[in-house]
Amino acid sequence: MSDLAVPILMYHSVATAPNEATRALSVAPEAFTEQMALLGDLGFTPVTTADLARSWREDGPLPERPVLITFDDGYEGVHRHALPVLAKHGFASTLFVSTGWIRGAHDTGGGLDTMLHWDQVRDLAGAGAEIGGHSHTHPQLDQLDDDALRFELRRCTEIVADELGTRPVSFAYPYGYSSRRVRRTVREAGYRQSLAVGNALARRRQGPYALQRVTVRRSTGVEEFERLVQGRAIARNFARDRVLTQGYAVVRRARQVRRKAMRSRV
Repeated sequence: MSDLAVPILMYHSVATAPNEATRALSVAPEAFTEQMALLGDLGFTPVTTADLARSWREDGPLPERPVLITFDDGYEGVHRHALPVLAKHGFASTLFVSTGWIRGAHDTGGGLDTMLHWDQVRDLAGAGAEIGGHSHTHPQLDQLDDDALRFELRRCTEIVADELGTRPVSFAYPYGYSSRRVRRTVREAGYRQSLAVGNALARRRQGPYALQRVTVRRSTGVEEFERLVQGRAIARNFARDRVLTQGYAVVRRARQVRRKAMRSRV
């Protein structure tokens, strides 16, 4: 199979009036509606994360122009605003839930805005959305020790399985951060594929545990959105993000070194 480039769109909140914590990574309902209509006009066929990864593992068929529509965290607007639009078009999607942020019995109170309730998550699953894991409390996984990392993955998996009756097979790294250790632990936890960020099109050669996504923001206009899904000018659009990410990676590595040094002294 050729190295097909697939746009994996990363959404967070879909909201009319998001709070300050989620504003930059939210999209307005009207913008989301316009973006989904454009995907249809351009001939894209949305598939789930599991479908894409399975096809690439098994050399299975894909639609001529596949695209993934993914949502992180579990904001209530995905049910209120996105679900009716997805249902209208018959579009598949994947929702990655931070189980400690979803309202209900397991809520740790960490959600950044109004979050989904488990009944709404079940509605989304019943409408054909794949429900994947996004950790329990949404930490930077590569900053955790082994025990804490395994807890975040295990607890997330257990809660999704208990609430939905189906074990999640796809995962998205909180903040997009991972490492070889994190990816290995995600695989050992039973996930078959996982998504990073990267702001590039996904390709089979990236491997099933480092598939890249493109960020959709409140500032993403329809013309920019069309360029992103067509794979045009992505590097230019996210050049500033890459500089900031590289700088923060240096800071995070330094923190890891300090923590390891402190543990070795104990």
